[in-house]
Amino acid sequence: MMRLTLAVPAVLALACLSGVAHPTPTPVQTQTHTSAPPAPRAVPPALVVLITIDQFRADYLDRYPGQLTGGLARLARRAARFDNAHQDHAITETAPGHATLLSGRFPRSTGIMFNRAGVEDRNFPLVDGGIGTGASPARFVGTTLADWMKRADAKTKTLSVSMKDRGAILPIGTSKSDVYWYSIDGRFVTSRYYRKDLPEWVRAFNAREPVKGFAGRTWSLLLADSAYREPDSVSVEMAGRNFTFPHRLTEDVSDAGSEIRITPYMDDLTVQFALHGVHAMGLGNGPQTDLLAMSLSATDVIGHNYGPDSREMHDQVLRVDRTIGLFLDSLYKLRDSTTITFVVTADHGVGTIPEIAPAAMQPRPQRVSLDALMPATVARLLAKKLDTFAIDLDAQILLANRAAFRKPSDLDEIVKAFATDARTVPGVARVDRFSTLLADTLTDEIARRWAHQFPATSAIELVVTLTPYSTWGGNVASHGSPREYDSHVPLIFAGAGITPGVHTQFVRTVDLAPTLAALLGITPAERLDGVVLKDALRDAPRPPR
Repeated sequence: MMRLTLAVPAVLALACLSGVAHPTPTPVQTQTHTSAPPAPRAVPPALVVLITIDQFRADYLDRYPGQLTGGLARLARRAARFDNAHQDHAITETAPGHATLLSGRFPRSTGIMFNRAGVEDRNFPLVDGGIGTGASPARFVGTTLADWMKRADAKTKTLSVSMKDRGAILPIGTSKSDVYWYSIDGRFVTSRYYRKDLPEWVRAFNAREPVKGFAGRTWSLLLADSAYREPDSVSVEMAGRNFTFPHRLTEDVSDAGSEIRITPYMDDLTVQFALHGVHAMGLGNGPQTDLLAMSLSATDVIGHNYGPDSREMHDQVLRVDRTIGLFLDSLYKLRDSTTITFVVTADHGVGTIPEIAPAAMQPRPQRVSLDALMPATVARLLAKKLDTFAIDLDAQILLANRAAFRKPSDLDEIVKAFATDARTVPGVARVDRFSTLLADTLTDEIARRWAHQFPATSAIELVVTLTPYSTWGGNVASHGSPREYDSHVPLIFAGAGITPGVHTQFVRTVDLAPTLAALLGITPAERLDGVVLKDALRDAPRPPR
């Protein structure tokens, strides 16, 4: 009997455990907000802007010397830049990563532990059509900066936009805010979790059919060919299709709505929509502080299809830099630049395509699946007259229905046998008993990240970590590991209330939200995993409101 990977409802059952109390294994002290900060600082910003670049590795900021001249370069020059920032959890995917940013909490606490148990929700269908299933933050547990800001001032307005539903929804959690994402029919949509119909300003933007302006366009190199060292003839890219420049979008508008997602033009479209929303909603007009969360997704789609070492990625990094520059210029025409605080970060990184990893890299990276081990596991269950569904495999984790085992020794025997088999699979670096792993978080970086991923009370028996650059995913290039190339992301604070400087200490993306809360003088509604990065703040934190 061949076992399938864990169905989404079973993953959701695991996710429900995220609200259970659990220890804090990380050696970094947890923020408790018990002491009042010192003297007040200047007036808080009128607008906080979070820019998340999906799959943007930290090294991209410095990989192409002298070629970044746009918004990223401008922000980084006058920023509090933290060069050793990490998504400090084990399954570095889009949904868990976005959920850490404005919550200040790890996946074990937000309930968002996988992409596959993220925001898809048929109970909340899309408003006014659109292509795709419904979506909501129903699985998200707890609060975010958006909630804390609204509690401090009910007039606070929040807008969150992205190509991806999870990229728009999860930064602000369950807050009933203005949240919109892209449908491949070329429109921006939302779900019935947020509203019954689209507001007039969104309908007006969609009525312009903005994708028409991109249909038939060609993605060519931004700079001269000599500026790019990467070869443009790597056939493993795009699975052997359309892997050389130039890349031309179809002139058919209906098809261009989908194709645009694999080009830098998707970010241009997202920025256009965000600016339209800032103007229409009056974000940043004061007197309260408003929030804009903008997640740019093109880097992720391009990275999955072409890989981080491709000419396409080189060009995309240059283009998203320019796109953010145009965003800044346009935003500054709408609002006073001195009243805006920016944060730039990413939800995860990405690894080199396994097939083109350097020859010196040993062991050789692999594409891994453990599904072939399940028939033997099922046979062991049957031999003990146990329910064959008492053990389930979901990619890199093995779960157990412990109540189905009459004797704990039976569970232990079957789990140990699976672990022994898994260690023989090419590409597997380590197989850990989750309960034992939690004891090693002070000295073991990978153990710490697994501990941040799931509650200690989870029904997880084993977690599997792959060798460097081996992957679970079916994409050309993938992420999702506890390795540094997947965890290391930019973290840049700039603008109002920020002290420029370069900092090399280890920090986490969960530190972003408490730092902004201190800047705004507001109190988080719950205990956080992150701490205030005081080096980023120009003045003493404001007293909480």
